[in-house]
Amino acid sequence: MTDTGLGMGAAGTQVDWANLVRRLRLGTGLVLFGYVSTHLLNHAVGLLSLEALEVARRVFVWFWRLPPLTIALYGSLLIHLTLAFVALYRRRSLRMPLSEAAQLLLGLAIPPLLLIHILGTRVAHTVYGLEDLYTYVLLVQWVFAPGYALQQVVVLTIAWVHACIGLHFWLRLRPWYPRFLPYLYSAALLIPVLAMIGFGVAGRTVLIMSQDPAWMRRAAEAIRFPPAAASTEIDRLEGILKLGFFGLIGGTLAARLVRDWLNRGKGATLTYPDGRAVSLQPGMTVLEASRASGIPHASVCGGRGRCSTCRVRLGRGAESLPPPTAEEQKVLDRVSAPPKVRLACQIRPAKDLEVSPLLPPTASPKEALRRPSYVAGMEKEIVILFADLRGFTRLSEHKLPFDVVFLLNRYFTEMGRAIEDAGGRVDKFIGDGIMALFGIDTTPEAGARTALIAAKRMGENLAALNRALSADLSEPLRIGLGIHLGQTIVGEMGYARAVGVTAIGDAVNTASRLESLTKEFKAELVVSEAVERASGADLTRFDRHEIEIRGRTTSLPVRVVPHLADLP
Repeated sequence: MTDTGLGMGAAGTQVDWANLVRRLRLGTGLVLFGYVSTHLLNHAVGLLSLEALEVARRVFVWFWRLPPLTIALYGSLLIHLTLAFVALYRRRSLRMPLSEAAQLLLGLAIPPLLLIHILGTRVAHTVYGLEDLYTYVLLVQWVFAPGYALQQVVVLTIAWVHACIGLHFWLRLRPWYPRFLPYLYSAALLIPVLAMIGFGVAGRTVLIMSQDPAWMRRAAEAIRFPPAAASTEIDRLEGILKLGFFGLIGGTLAARLVRDWLNRGKGATLTYPDGRAVSLQPGMTVLEASRASGIPHASVCGGRGRCSTCRVRLGRGAESLPPPTAEEQKVLDRVSAPPKVRLACQIRPAKDLEVSPLLPPTASPKEALRRPSYVAGMEKEIVILFADLRGFTRLSEHKLPFDVVFLLNRYFTEMGRAIEDAGGRVDKFIGDGIMALFGIDTTPEAGARTALIAAKRMGENLAALNRALSADLSEPLRIGLGIHLGQTIVGEMGYARAVGVTAIGDAVNTASRLESLTKEFKAELVVSEAVERASGADLTRFDRHEIEIRGRTTSLPVRVVPHLADLP
């Protein structure tokens, strides 16, 4: 991060400022969310009675008008609003995902709608001695000026949706969040609905009781309405504050235009893998440049430097960038990012730069979770297993498509369970074949042992499946396996949704060749001696052969196992 846009100097100061802004935005947002939540719950008590509503209000008011909480509440409102204007100014582009745009616009809509409520309750209470009872609020909004009731519903709905979007952005990177999402979603719907119903029930009660002159006299005595001139003053103050607020919005947008005009032609050029080149304004991040140019770019956290989904691999020009800040490096370490991978939302190139986004624009929050180091790509000695059904094409010729799909799914389920129970990873299903990897998270020795255990279990599961489907099969299902240990390149590979951890290299081709040799040897397993040695298993009772593998200068010693059930 070379320029925060706020006149900060040293990189260390920038890191502190960026952290402070994030913490302030989160902390003040949580305070405001607490206020809105308790306010809505107070409204919901109106379902019981007007008296219960007033009792709950006294608790609510006592709590939030304690001096420390009053300072926290109004300080949070001021700071949160100020940060919104700062964020609006600092954005180099107003092109953003719909959810981010909704949160920004809803947040800016709250103050002008909320002003009259604050002035008519807290300010009137402090300045004119008015008792802002719920009876007073309901009389104003349901009897004296019914339009305010609708405005109250609108502003509470907007504030609640704005808060929920912010909480969703914050929490969706937590591993536990998907499990609790249905319950949180239910609460997010239930709380405002109960609040609006309680508000309506209490409002209807006051509307009916206001027809009684005696009740109105008692209510007026308890409320202590200020003189008519006070209402005029409050209306005038509301108009001034609204004018100032909209003036701030207009001034911020105008300041953006002036800044962009002054920076014209001064930025660097950003080049993408497909050859597209876009110009960056000074201080613009790579993520902002992508969005401004209409180039889809993943960013689950909205460019806040928390999710890592916007990460890019740097090409020419990488040396001109400053090193990652402590916060950016923390996120990169979480996903085991290799060298020359940075967060697009955190780098602000001052010179020409080539970048390649690493994740599809549709990347999900799970891509932001902690990942093992091999995902980014590494050389590792692992065990590869290939399995293939023998004669399945002939077996399926006279079956309906539905039956073929059912049979294959049953087969894949049993084989996949055997592999995973033993500690392996199913890499892919290829037609009626399976590729599995062992030892990715452990050692070659552990991988060799678990691969042989998986092979034996696959044989057991296949025998059980044959017994279960004996009435549907003209002949039992037969299988051929090849297992080899060798050096591979392991990493996450693919495109869009077809992305997964896999392995490539000569060892993979060799394992596939061993699987095909089971046909020649009329055996269920051909396993290389490298696997035998690493596993520590005694396979000397099985025939040993030296086979030639295309691309290898030396022969490969293997053991031929006629039946998987014979494995030790």
